[in-house]
Amino acid sequence: MNCPFCAIRRERVLAEDELTVTIRDGFPVSPGHTLVIPRRHVVSLFEASAAEWAAIWDALGQARVAVDRALHPDGYNVGINDGVAAGQTVMHLHVHLIPRYRGDVPDPRGGVRHCIPGHGYYRATTETKP
Repeated sequence: MNCPFCAIRRERVLAEDELTVTIRDGFPVSPGHTLVIPRRHVVSLFEASAAEWAAIWDALGQARVAVDRALHPDGYNVGINDGVAAGQTVMHLHVHLIPRYRGDVPDPRGGVRHCIPGHGYYRATTETKP
């Protein structure tokens, strides 16, 4: 198997525990963009064990503290691309911690809702969708 997250170079590791590894994203979308990765190779968040979920969220909180101290961002987006249709390109679960800075985009309202272009803004509609 050729999984880049199953063979992370030691020098990339920012933090680790028994169940997770934390690294900076190799292609960051903002300064401090960090990934939390379970050690066990699972593709989806929904394949992770309860212990892995807890460890991932704990590591995410620790990563946020470290990024806060180093870079003082104004906010964060936290995201998981789960499945090819959701944009997952590395088929090993990983959680993105993306620091956000005032002015990094003209209008950040809607955040992750903009993953589907044109649908991020809240609009009144008479249409009912499943």
